[in-house]
Amino acid sequence: MPATDVDNPSAHIKRQSTAALTLGAIGVVYGDIGTSPLYTVKEVFLPATGVALTPENLIGAVSTIFWALMLIVTLKYVILILRADNRGEGGALALTALAANAVKHKPKLQHFLLLLGLFGATLFYGDSVITPAISVLGAVEGLEVITPVLQPYVVPIALTVLVLLFVMQRWGTHFVGKFFGPIIVVWFVILGATGVAQIIQTPQILVALNPWHGIHFLLDRGPLVLAAVGAVVLALTGAEALYADMGHFGRKPIQIAWMGLVMPSLVLHYMGQGALLMRDASAIENPFFRMFPEDALIAAVVLATVAAIIASQAVISGAYSMTKQAILLGFLPRMNIKYTSEQEVGQIYMPAVNWILLAGVVLAVLAFRSSSALAGAYGIAVTLTMVITTVMTFFVVHDAWKIPTPWAMAATLFFLSIDAFLFAGCIIKFFDGGWLPLAMGLTLYVVMTTWSRGRQLVVETIRRDGLDLNTFIRHIDSGHTHLAKRTAIYAVANPETVPQALLHNMKHNQVLHEKNIILTVEFENVPWVSDKQRVRVERLSEHFWQVWVTFGFMNTPDVPRALNLCTPLGLEIPVFETSYFLSRETVISTPGGGMAQWREKLFSAMTRNSGGVVEFFHLPDNSVVELGTRVQI
Repeated sequence: MPATDVDNPSAHIKRQSTAALTLGAIGVVYGDIGTSPLYTVKEVFLPATGVALTPENLIGAVSTIFWALMLIVTLKYVILILRADNRGEGGALALTALAANAVKHKPKLQHFLLLLGLFGATLFYGDSVITPAISVLGAVEGLEVITPVLQPYVVPIALTVLVLLFVMQRWGTHFVGKFFGPIIVVWFVILGATGVAQIIQTPQILVALNPWHGIHFLLDRGPLVLAAVGAVVLALTGAEALYADMGHFGRKPIQIAWMGLVMPSLVLHYMGQGALLMRDASAIENPFFRMFPEDALIAAVVLATVAAIIASQAVISGAYSMTKQAILLGFLPRMNIKYTSEQEVGQIYMPAVNWILLAGVVLAVLAFRSSSALAGAYGIAVTLTMVITTVMTFFVVHDAWKIPTPWAMAATLFFLSIDAFLFAGCIIKFFDGGWLPLAMGLTLYVVMTTWSRGRQLVVETIRRDGLDLNTFIRHIDSGHTHLAKRTAIYAVANPETVPQALLHNMKHNQVLHEKNIILTVEFENVPWVSDKQRVRVERLSEHFWQVWVTFGFMNTPDVPRALNLCTPLGLEIPVFETSYFLSRETVISTPGGGMAQWREKLFSAMTRNSGGVVEFFHLPDNSVVELGTRVQI
């Protein structure tokens, strides 16, 4: 059976109905953007933005939010960006691979795009910390509307909810999100219904559909326009999720969900908040919860908290997926990956990532203590990612799709100007907390590039200091070495040199196996590699074979299963008569060359603490022999 059926979530899309996929997309993809009404309008009219709470400004602000949703989410992402799929997959790393492959004839540009895309991917982790914190805090703050007496309990309750959310991750996404779709459908229906109820009472807000009111609102701000824009951006958070989750649901269900339910509900609700504030300016303290009758407030807080948990779940799962991709692309050391579903390979749990994110979320809540304070940290990472996505898409459209240069440039400059304007509105909040996601992104960028460069140096050192494999095989075959009646598999990063584990085995045990397989595992810049392309086999001599196993960055790297595919190619590997010999490198940092001393020491520390090869490649525990070797870089 091809890997695209067994190991590729995208393949399951064809076997599910559009209705089921659309429901799933509503639950997973739109949770983040669906919780933005909890705090967006309130932030636009904070004293720091300089926007007075007048009917004209309310109409202008709502008009700006409406057209931002139309231009950025609907036109850019839902209609255009979703077409840039990498074999059915979307997201920062998938788009980076697509853009890099489009300019592979320009090595310097390709290298630049890979680094730019990697930085864009690291910004997602900042979002993975801030989204749970601001969403849950914004929901629990509804308790203050019920009674101010509960205000001291907002932070403790929010922390309790967040800790429970992260603790439950070990049981899998299906456990946390079994009812995501239906609950978020109810959420969006209520958003739309409460908006309609307010619009009926103050229909004047509907003039906000005219884009001139938004333009006039922005022009009237003068130098303070960026502060208002930085608040409006909050309505767009979660737009990147549309693209990132395309592989799980497909383009059509995501588009149907947006056009059919999510966009209308959000537009009606933002209009409704504007209508409410035109009648009652005091509702600005928390316009979202003031839209509900008093006897429905407790239910509204509960529903908002559940919706916030769902929004948080989407970015937490995304962080696991992004980390796995980064590991397979060679940007992070191996980590423990637990597969939480026998049916869905995309459902994973990574303990290290989970607890690091929880620590970051708890620190963010304790440091900022309110959704308004956290709003200062929100937006920079999102808008900078939008800028990078636009740049990447240009090379896909121009170099891969061969769209004429004038058209490609015009579309890119149009969206880039909007993205840059939104980013400028957020960067002014740098000292109000905006530094947090940027600091996290830059730190991860240094870690990832250090690991990638360090592995490159290790491979270069092994190649330089190692023995040539073909020369070694000719020498061994001409001798009279004792042969053991088993199969030995030697995993190597460089297939041209003799594996250190093989040299150790011959030196200390003075034995050569009857069948020796030099195994190289490679990861391509594509999401999925099918079973037909999984393995290549070359016989080097009577006792030696070379095998290359290839995975995509979304595949599960199950090496024993892949090696079963060697049988039709003339190489049978008996499961119970095979031993895996692995070299565990101890990296020694030396002065001069390579990287800066501190980066070499960082790489050495990451190497010591990286996850085991056995678990990562799904090797059988009782068939593995590990031998140590020292490598100087």
